[in-house]
Amino acid sequence: QVQLVESGGGLVQAGGSLRLSCAASARTFSSYAMGWFRQAPGKEREFVAAIRGNGGTTYYADSVKGRFTISRDSAKNTVYLQMNSLNPEDTAVYYCAADLHPIPTMSSSRYDYWGQGTQVTVSS
Repeated sequence: QVQLVESGGGLVQAGGSLRLSCAASARTFSSYAMGWFRQAPGKEREFVAAIRGNGGTTYYADSVKGRFTISRDSAKNTVYLQMNSLNPEDTAVYYCAADLHPIPTMSSSRYDYWGQGTQVTVSS
């Protein structure tokens, strides 16, 4: 069982930045693919970014490419999502997820463990 705990959400003005963190309780964290997803009110959960296990290859949704950066610190069992140039369309609950396979996917159904989510609200 892997527990994931997100933090770092909040209220920010358009154009601002936030950094989300996701702490994992897993000794083999470095081998897991990790992903960030988000869900806005009335919308389906959507892929935001992912990072490969045992490596640094990253993947992004087109809507966040160039603005968001995913990274991981295996020594701290933590994955981060740096979000810059935020706009109101980024408002959502953000979830981190762990895939026991090292190669990530954009499909939420492939992920095995999920955090509880953290709210990000961007005001105009």
